[in-house]
This record gives sequence, C-alpha cells and structure tokens, in this order.
Amino acid sequence: MTSVALQRCWNHHTREAIARCPECSRSYCRECVVEHEDRIICSGCLAKLTAEKEKTSSTTWTFRPLLRFCATLMGILVAWLLYFSLGRMLLSVPDEWHADAIWEKAMSSFDEFQ
Repeated sequence: MTSVALQRCWNHHTREAIARCPECSRSYCRECVVEHEDRIICSGCLAKLTAEKEKTSSTTWTFRPLLRFCATLMGILVAWLLYFSLGRMLLSVPDEWHADAIWEKAMSSFDEFQ
C-alpha cells in the first residue's frame, strides 16, 4: 500500500492527494474533501450520507405537526376543565360564606362578647 503523499486525487489527477475517504477508500485533494461529523470524507460520500439522512428524517417529521396539534388541543382541554371545575366549585359555595356574611357574624359575636 502506497502512502497518501505519493497518490493523486481521484477527481483531479494532476493534484496531490491529502486524505483518504473512509467511506469509499479513495484518495482526494483539499478541494474534494470536507469535514463532516468529525471525519474527513469526499463530497460524493457526503451527498450520499445527507441524502440517506434526509430520507429517514422526512419519515419521522410527517407526524410531528399532528402530534404538536394534539398536544396543544389536550392542553387547552385540560386547562378548560380545570377552570370549569374551579368555577363550579365557587358557584356551589353557600350564600352565608359570601362577602360580608361571615364578617357580620364575626363582628356580631365580637360585640356580644364585649
């Protein structure tokens, strides 16, 4: 196996190779390689990797808007039920407990005590 310094670029035969792509095992010059996920790979392999990721990520993103909509709808429903039940509880409080009724009873018992 020859060293990378003696090899030539796969795309540009007049240029010296500086790196070997771990995906296709071909040697490339500086213009033909890029760094991707802490690896130096050729542009052809990068295009293949990104095409595969886009294909897999497009299937996972199809249900995200639907899930987001359902979660928002459930949040609104839970908040509505919470405030509705709180309102019903406040409406079920007897009239004797409202506003001045408790204080009037307390003050009248206080006046009788003195």
